Amino acid sequence: MSFTTRPDLQGTFGAVAATHWIAAAAGMRMLERGGNAFDAAVAAGFVLQVVEPHLNGPGGEVPILASRAGEDAPRVICGQGPAPRTATIAHFAALGLDTIPGTGHLAACVPGAFGAWLTLLRDWGTMRLADVLEPAIFHAGGGHPLVWRVPQTIASVKTLFELHWRSSAALYLPGGAVPETGSLFRNVPLATLYAAIATDAARIAGREAQIERALDYWYRGPVAEAIERFARIPAMDSSGTPHAGLLCADDLARWIPPVEAPIHLDLGGHRIFKCGPWTQGPALLQTLQLLDGLDIARCDPQGPDFVHYVVEATKLAMADRDAWYGDAHPVDIGALLDPARAAARRALIGDAASDAWRPGALNGLAPTAVELRETAAAGARRDAGIGEPTVDRAGEAPLRRDGVPRGDTCHVDVADRWGNMVAATPSGGWLQSSPVIPELGFGLSTRAQMFWLREGLASSLVPGTRPRTTLTPTLVHRDGVPWLAFGTPGGDQQEQWSALLYLHHVHHGMTLQQAIDAPAFHTDHLVSSFWPRGFKRRSVTLEDRFPAATRAELERRGHAVTMAGGWTEGRLSACSAATIDGVRVLGAAANPRMMQGYALAR
Repeated sequence: MSFTTRPDLQGTFGAVAATHWIAAAAGMRMLERGGNAFDAAVAAGFVLQVVEPHLNGPGGEVPILASRAGEDAPRVICGQGPAPRTATIAHFAALGLDTIPGTGHLAACVPGAFGAWLTLLRDWGTMRLADVLEPAIFHAGGGHPLVWRVPQTIASVKTLFELHWRSSAALYLPGGAVPETGSLFRNVPLATLYAAIATDAARIAGREAQIERALDYWYRGPVAEAIERFARIPAMDSSGTPHAGLLCADDLARWIPPVEAPIHLDLGGHRIFKCGPWTQGPALLQTLQLLDGLDIARCDPQGPDFVHYVVEATKLAMADRDAWYGDAHPVDIGALLDPARAAARRALIGDAASDAWRPGALNGLAPTAVELRETAAAGARRDAGIGEPTVDRAGEAPLRRDGVPRGDTCHVDVADRWGNMVAATPSGGWLQSSPVIPELGFGLSTRAQMFWLREGLASSLVPGTRPRTTLTPTLVHRDGVPWLAFGTPGGDQQEQWSALLYLHHVHHGMTLQQAIDAPAFHTDHLVSSFWPRGFKRRSVTLEDRFPAATRAELERRGHAVTMAGGWTEGRLSACSAATIDGVRVLGAAANPRMMQGYALAR
């Protein structure tokens, strides 16, 4: 058996995988107390906000795929809040802006994560609000050891905090200094807030009624009021100029988390479920559909053919994403995934690296072109990032290729002994994206930076619509039963790394841990979803564990190859469920990269 960085975990009681070990442990604790997969995911989600503040926060967002035992398909809980009702293209033009800043107040949408997690708890879970909040309150108030990326992130914006975001400095620079890796860090305002919400809710009877009261506290009460007051204070952002925000309490009060049907693709006995085109989720389905006709199972997973085919299929899928996905003008998913269209698109994949940005026509309509802001490919700084904001002129964050982040995302998967399964990808509200609201202990999300300030695009800014997010969990049914839940942080790379896990597990026979450990890659030959919206033509970034011959052949085919560190590409985690000899066996696997992901199964 080949070496893996972690054991191949299996059990019959429950399985949890997350991007931080404390969150995975919190999820397992809920299962051990009698909760189901949905209770466990909620507890893990709230803990992630505490222990990974550089990757997500209470002011952020989360799409959730929840599959209940016995049901034919999961449901999507949309935790992506919309743009404020006063956020218009004309408003930004009057400010002299042609893109929405990646930091500060202007890019704030309605914070959707709290509403989505509580919707999952109310409608799918079994436990009380106080029970699932308890681990987050404990670690926020009592402290948690800082993973190494948090101090590096704080150090990268220390000057910004000191000069402009004083409320962030008060929380993240205790004693005026960057906290050390491994030191206990406390977010007392956040612990106080969650304790107050739990206490207020407990004053009334009934589990569901308590959850409803907590939603009111957040969206129609003290939290919404504090957000509006703070957003009205101009804050420095990545434009280099302070701006007040547009988000107001009424925007929060009007919003209820949508619960939607997923979209899906059937491949070889598997039904792959994704969130709709308000995410980039359909791009995974398109990529796998394109590769389905290329005999990808015969390709060496570390060979040039495999990398070439996956990259070229990704380019086509992402070009469709850039041209067609969004909330302003909903895309026809049936037409997008039509097999005849896929066959025509597949024929565009040749032996050489494509130099073109090639979205396809849809229902006889030509795609609308978006602006390509080209940046250098091979050997360049990774200034398109991995799905993060930037702080630019107001305290530039590091853009090195050594893993130092400017922000990113989290993920959690859970499977329980009753047949339930959930995958969720929380993000936004990064500590480095927006100043801390003092009485709340968190800042706002900057997801609105993903809107285009140009009329007529699928993802143009329209008041009250959702930005097309990169956040994209995956859930797969096999023979009609929940089988696999997985996902990853990584912005525009999320669907790319998710495709690798699926292909390695399904077509190359790897275990989940082997698939996560395998050398990975991505392309930035796409329009970056994040400020400043770069495009790197023909780019491919390979982990340096790929053979030298693979790199040489890819370069011969015209790919602009950049070599990354051997353990830098991918942040995947996954849970599985399969019936073996009449017994339901659960599995879990987590990412070794960044040294904090963890999985548990028992």
